[in-house]
Amino acid sequence: MKNNIEPYSAANSERNYEREEAYLRAKKKLGKIMGFYWHLLSYVVINIFILYVISKNLNGDKFWSFNVFSTVIFWGIGMVFHFLGVFGPNFMFGKAWEKRKINEFLEKEENQNKWK
Repeated sequence: MKNNIEPYSAANSERNYEREEAYLRAKKKLGKIMGFYWHLLSYVVINIFILYVISKNLNGDKFWSFNVFSTVIFWGIGMVFHFLGVFGPNFMFGKAWEKRKINEFLEKEENQNKWK
């Protein structure tokens, strides 16, 4: 039988350490993402409930007023900051998007010059 246990080496130990660090970073990132989605779910459910209760208790008053939607608005602003904290400001316009757009513009320019 062949023994699959590798002998101890500094390189093997360093590789395991890097792998464990990467795992811990990934686990922490996953926790942040899950936290954001739970926050989003509670935002939606609680605000639907609040708006429903307010609409039933208005007694003919104006529904479309700032007072009715102030919780939704300010909590929504907090949700935007939570989103940016979890996914980063480059979520929509990051390096990958920038690279795709540059390639798209270059391709478009090449196609225009091709027929001249």
